[in-house]
Amino acid sequence: MAVAWRRLLRLCAPSRRLPSASPRLQNYSNSTSSDSKYPEIVESTEEFKFVERLIPPATVPVPPKHDCYPTPSGWCPPRDPPPDLPYIVRRSRMYNLPVYTDITHGNRKMTVIRKIEGDIWMFEKDLKEFLRQIAGKTPLTQVNEVTMSLRVKGYFDKELKSWLLEKGF
Repeated sequence: MAVAWRRLLRLCAPSRRLPSASPRLQNYSNSTSSDSKYPEIVESTEEFKFVERLIPPATVPVPPKHDCYPTPSGWCPPRDPPPDLPYIVRRSRMYNLPVYTDITHGNRKMTVIRKIEGDIWMFEKDLKEFLRQIAGKTPLTQVNEVTMSLRVKGYFDKELKSWLLEKGF
C-alpha cells in the first residue's frame, strides 16, 4: 500500500525535466510585450459576410404570398381562418401536410397522419367516411392519442392530402 502511494506521489510531482525559468516559457508568458517575435492577432470582419452565407438560418422563413394557388409545385397554404371543426391538423415545420407512407414488417403498406389536435376520434370517423366512398370498404385504422397520429392500412397519401386541403388544413 505504501509503495502504491509513493508511486502516485512521484507521478503527481512536478516534472524536473524542464526548469521553470526556461526561455521557451518566458517567450510565451511575455507575448504581450512589444519586443515579441510573434505578430499580434488581428480580427478581420470584412470576410465574415462570406461565412454568413454558409450558416443555415435558425428558423424556416414564412412562405411568400402568391397570386394564385396551388403554386407550380402544388403547394397550398392553410385556410385563414381555420375550419370550424372539433379537430385540426397542423402543418409540418416546412409548411407541408403531415401525411406520410410507411412500410412495416416487410410488406405492410401504411399511411400515417400526424399532428392531429383536438377530437382525434371524430377525425377518425370523418376519415373512415371519406375512405369508404373512395375504396368501397372501410380500411383498418389505428389511433394513437399520445403521439397525436392516425395510421391507415394501405397507401392513401394523395387522396388524404387532397381531402385535408379541401377541409382547409
